[in-house]
Amino acid sequence: MQWPHAETAVITGAASGIGSAIAVALAGEGWKVGIADINEDGAANTLEKVKEAGGTGEIYNCDVGKLEDVQAMADHFFDSWGKVGLLVNNVGIGGGGPIGATPIEDWKLVVETNYWSVIYGCHAFVPRMKTQGGGHILNTASGAGLVSTAEMAPYCSTKAAVVALSQTLKVELAPYNIGVTVLCPSCVSTDIVKHTLERTGFEEYSDGWGMEFMRVAWSKTNITPEYEAARVLKALERNKLYIKPRAPGFALSVLNARISPEIYYQMWAYLNKKGFAKPIYMKMAQMGWI
Repeated sequence: MQWPHAETAVITGAASGIGSAIAVALAGEGWKVGIADINEDGAANTLEKVKEAGGTGEIYNCDVGKLEDVQAMADHFFDSWGKVGLLVNNVGIGGGGPIGATPIEDWKLVVETNYWSVIYGCHAFVPRMKTQGGGHILNTASGAGLVSTAEMAPYCSTKAAVVALSQTLKVELAPYNIGVTVLCPSCVSTDIVKHTLERTGFEEYSDGWGMEFMRVAWSKTNITPEYEAARVLKALERNKLYIKPRAPGFALSVLNARISPEIYYQMWAYLNKKGFAKPIYMKMAQMGWI
């Protein structure tokens, strides 16, 4: 992997899933990795994999929902390493349920975890990246940030916000030699549904359609974190802005939503009104197309 910046990375949510896979993939290139997470056991497991892959690493316990914690983390790694070549804002949880039924407390937690954590990361790391002469930021969004699904408002809206933030930063930070990439995967075989139910009150209506859709979609996917990590490394090397969904059904949905959004959402609104939308969504999930 050809890389114009320091081969050092700080990755939030690196104890499992995509974050852990990215850490291991970078370690395979000889990088030094900061493994930031509140899950100490998972972080220790990632660190062991990083070392086995040929890299070096350090665990940092950080609550990315608190600006002071993220700022302290940035200060620690810049002061300890001198330079941070890559920041990966990867922490995220799901969130499915109808408007009015989703507890406001859960809305706040999803927004804090999926969006404010990214803002905090950029706020804390960008000034130091400017000072050091460049770097790169990878923000993990979702295919759900490009195309929205009924009864998934907390998740879709926060991931769309991450996409918009990344687009803005791509232009804004170009004069400072700071690249920006946003990862928008289809469903990946991670524990996001389990983590979501553990951290929120979504358990109260976990038998509802939104959460059942999430369960099916994430259980049927054949996309692994390692697959996404390999795509990330290629995109970083090419300084790409978007890493788009790969599952056929989701990729087609994204294409249609972007080319003709008025027609696309009018169609799904009609299908939902007639009672056809949810069965179609669920069938796509069962086929691993989400």
